[in-house]
Amino acid sequence: MKAPRVTLDQWRTLQAVVDHGGFAQAAEVLHRSQSSVSYTVARMQDQLGVPLLRIDGRKAVLTEAGGVLLRRSRQLVKQASQLEDLAHHMEQGWEAEVRLVVDAAYPNARLVRALTAFMPQSRGCRVRLREEVLSGVEEVLLEGVADLAISGFSIPGYLGAELSDVEFVAVAHPEHALHRLNRELSFQDLESQLQVVIRDSGRQQPRDVGWLGAEQRWTVGSLATAATFVGSGLGFAWLPRHMIERELKEGLLKRLPLEQGGTRNSTFYLFSNKEKPLGPATQILIELLRTFDTAPLDAPFAAPEQA
Repeated sequence: MKAPRVTLDQWRTLQAVVDHGGFAQAAEVLHRSQSSVSYTVARMQDQLGVPLLRIDGRKAVLTEAGGVLLRRSRQLVKQASQLEDLAHHMEQGWEAEVRLVVDAAYPNARLVRALTAFMPQSRGCRVRLREEVLSGVEEVLLEGVADLAISGFSIPGYLGAELSDVEFVAVAHPEHALHRLNRELSFQDLESQLQVVIRDSGRQQPRDVGWLGAEQRWTVGSLATAATFVGSGLGFAWLPRHMIERELKEGLLKRLPLEQGGTRNSTFYLFSNKEKPLGPATQILIELLRTFDTAPLDAPFAAPEQA
């Protein structure tokens, strides 16, 4: 890769000349001599082979090419400053990245709120979000490739902070054979029907959570796919209420009138990787995840201003 001929300092000098109205004003702001500023800009034009400024009376005015290059250079200088800031924060122990793995059944609305609030406090720290199902969350944490994990299971050997419950509801299409029975349903009624089950993404010890043992079972890879299948009349399933609230209200899905077990509540937990110390960015994100976990899903939200 060819080395750049123009330095960031030269781009900053050109920006100062344009922003402050001339060479003398830029020299004052940059604490340099006017001749040094003039030489820097002249040298840039020679290096680029493109005129950047023209003199209009006593004022230096951007050429068309100069205007295009200046706009691009602003982003370049900004990114360089952000890179330097990130290096400074990392020197102080600030993480470059936080890796978060979340069970797909956990409400996305809560994650969005927490991550939106995290952004102005992140100091350039990235978030790598990964979705897993059931034991897949535990495996990712135990493999050491996650800093934080949100799971609907207790993980042996880890102390998790308790989060809110997620309600799972047994549902089927309104015209499904189970609804046409027009009575309270037993588990024996369900065993004769097709059940849609979400595949556990874990590889070591996958779980069959919620499966009744019926022979008619279709396994899908995501909750969204399960909801689509059931909404099309293919089988029944237990699905998170927050994911299907609209379909229930609009009559696209209907709760099964079970004698018992029509709803199931799963408590979720927030775990951290015990093999590495928590950095400042990770600690901030933990507090935000816990804060927004308790907020109603339909509550209005605006990210806080950066201090």
